[in-house]
Amino acid sequence: MNVLIFGATGMVGQGVLRECLLAADVERILIIGRSASAMKHPKLREIVHSDLQYYSGMEAEMRGFDACFFCLGVSSTGMRQEDYEHITYGITLAAAETLARLNPQMTFIYVSGAGTDSSEHGRSMWARVKGKTENALLRLPFKAAYMFRPGFIESVHGAKSKTGLYRLIYALSKPFMPLLRMVAGKYILTTEQVGRAMLHAVRKGAPRRILEVQDIRLLASS
Repeated sequence: MNVLIFGATGMVGQGVLRECLLAADVERILIIGRSASAMKHPKLREIVHSDLQYYSGMEAEMRGFDACFFCLGVSSTGMRQEDYEHITYGITLAAAETLARLNPQMTFIYVSGAGTDSSEHGRSMWARVKGKTENALLRLPFKAAYMFRPGFIESVHGAKSKTGLYRLIYALSKPFMPLLRMVAGKYILTTEQVGRAMLHAVRKGAPRRILEVQDIRLLASS
């Protein structure tokens, strides 16, 4: 299996990359992002690409992949809708449309979020934009496309968020994780579970195209 990862330097992307590196059936991994990672591995290759809306000069590098794990995203906190939509919808679709043309047999997995609004008409800006992004991705001619909607994600195996606020939240919540798991465990996933679930979806498919927290947990344990 040849895998392409966007957002591999973020917390979720780090977790997904780790599971891909550990998987015996993953032969080749290409990560594309604006910043370089510190990872080195025989089956890993990296492209630092400054403009993630344009790929005309690197299409040859993006052929021959069985799966894409799109883990790139930003928090909507303090952002105007136009700016958030440019990143969340514009950059995602630019990559996905290119990949659908180059790799029609690819499985594309997008990290969305719990509470995403598929109607695109709800009150929450981020949920509307995520819903618009999901709907557009599901219309593309991939072999399969899955929208992952995790809730709270616990970082494990050294995965760290690039966002300072999120790092602070995770640091403050870590001592309370046993209690949080008792009270709200059904809403919590680890970065390891997300990565394992993605690989399972590529290998064997998933029961539905939009996967909520419980669906992701079940895939991870399969």
